[in-house]
Amino acid sequence: MLDKLVSVFIALLLRVFTFLKEGVDEQTIIDVLTKRTYAQRREIAFAYERRTKKDMISALKGALSGTLETVILGLMKSTTQYDASEIRGSIKGLGTDEETLIEILCSRSNAELVEIKSVYKELFKKDLDKDVAGDTSGNFAKLLLALVQTKRADASAVVDYQKIDDDARALYDAGVRIKGTDVPTWISIMSERSVPHLQKVFQRYKSYSPYDMQESIEKEVKGDLKRSFLVLVQCFENKQLFFARRLNEAMKSKGAKEKIVTRIIVSRCEVDLKKICSEYKSNFGQSLQKTITEHTKGDYQTALLSLCGPEE
Repeated sequence: MLDKLVSVFIALLLRVFTFLKEGVDEQTIIDVLTKRTYAQRREIAFAYERRTKKDMISALKGALSGTLETVILGLMKSTTQYDASEIRGSIKGLGTDEETLIEILCSRSNAELVEIKSVYKELFKKDLDKDVAGDTSGNFAKLLLALVQTKRADASAVVDYQKIDDDARALYDAGVRIKGTDVPTWISIMSERSVPHLQKVFQRYKSYSPYDMQESIEKEVKGDLKRSFLVLVQCFENKQLFFARRLNEAMKSKGAKEKIVTRIIVSRCEVDLKKICSEYKSNFGQSLQKTITEHTKGDYQTALLSLCGPEE
């Protein structure tokens, strides 16, 4: 079985060698690298380096450009490496890309954030929490740091109805019920409770508040803090639907926001992209693949469609 796999990799390598020696064949690059897992792509890269004594990442950078290059180079990283690199890019240099920071830190699971912190340290020799603290401020910083500290409880088979009621009441008392908002209480509950527990809390919350949790967030807080809480709640309720909506907004806005589209599809392609495609079709009446075809073009479109796979 192993010999057969090696033979497949060598055959793929020969195709990669061809495009690097005879000019850029984007379709071959797309076919080889978008239809393989990260582990297989790394095997291809290692074998290429052994065969040519050259770095395949550097060769790809030299052969590609634009949005296709961004997609392909993203695929040469593990999901965690990609997330860590996107976070680093969002806070490095002048200004902060809050949108990217919020999307990643507020949508990843506790286990994923633990891995991201470790890989971030390994790649950049810096602590993620210190970088986040140095680049954000106020309650927005406090929320992101609470998430990065990864104190969220694990899901339990035991349903604690009293704690569900207590948390629902605490969220109401800290927000809609009073003038102003007790943000630390919101941060504590939303960053430390398990996702199944919070799903039940938000249902119970409706028995206290005239608004659901998302409506309460809209009324109580503003700016990046509001966006962060909204992403958290949307991901607690249905993470794949959150990403489907993000993709729809990004592609149908004036001028497709390719950075967002690329980030979501590359980061989720080996996580839950199939489920995102399913949510997209259920909620928007057509497939994600059809929307990609309508709003992107060229090799970039081909790569995205290959990662999404055929319509189901």
